[in-house]
Amino acid sequence: MPPKVDAFRTADVLQGRQRMPKGSFLGHLSSETWKLLVNAWGSDARVYERDEVLPTGPDRQYVHIVLGGCVRQDRFPFGDDDGSPTITRFRGVGQVLGEAKLIEPRSHVLTTCLTTTWVMPCFVPRMHAFFRKAPDVQLALLRSLEDRNRSDEIIYTMAARTPLRRVAGLLAHLAEGAEATEATEATEAPGNAPGASLGARVTIAGPSQKDMAAALLLGLSTVENAVRDLRNSGVLDNKYRQFVVSDLAALHGIAAAVP
Repeated sequence: MPPKVDAFRTADVLQGRQRMPKGSFLGHLSSETWKLLVNAWGSDARVYERDEVLPTGPDRQYVHIVLGGCVRQDRFPFGDDDGSPTITRFRGVGQVLGEAKLIEPRSHVLTTCLTTTWVMPCFVPRMHAFFRKAPDVQLALLRSLEDRNRSDEIIYTMAARTPLRRVAGLLAHLAEGAEATEATEATEAPGNAPGASLGARVTIAGPSQKDMAAALLLGLSTVENAVRDLRNSGVLDNKYRQFVVSDLAALHGIAAAVP
């Protein structure tokens, strides 16, 4: 059986009742096909604690589907010597990790859990078999990767935009993923009608300001100043490894404003 931990709504996720973030692999996948994947690998799902590194090394022939939590992925295009530049991205619920192994088995991206994280490992040869038998699995993956690439371009590579808008954009993106999970919980809470929303406050757990600085290629003090400005504007409150967005629409407005 999958790990039973209070941090996750395991039955809702495995039975396809939890809404997945728009653009994610599980967001594109049909509920019928998701059941096939759960039957194949649901019992192998496990939880990793914060700061644990997922087993995604060159000798590991699995891709992982994130069922709960948030991870940081680091690639080292010029080697991993001290001081070498890295490419840092955040991935969350519904996303596939290690998809490059489907075409290059020894590929490797350093993947570190930023929160308690629940993942389902999928054996690469069997994933290829699923692609042949259920083409919608392959299509869902391709669509999610295209959505992710477009999202990454806007969030991580717009160096011409101001640090405030870049930080706001990253936080808004992370909040959207958190909002999908929280909205499901709110809808199913006693007394709430179907379709009821959680409200304006969305909690983002995982990335620290230092993590955000690495992902956006900004100085830590620059990110701290941007977070302070967002806090002073009333759209955000921050704690250790946690941000609480009080006005998501306003945060999107700051991120989308013309420089």
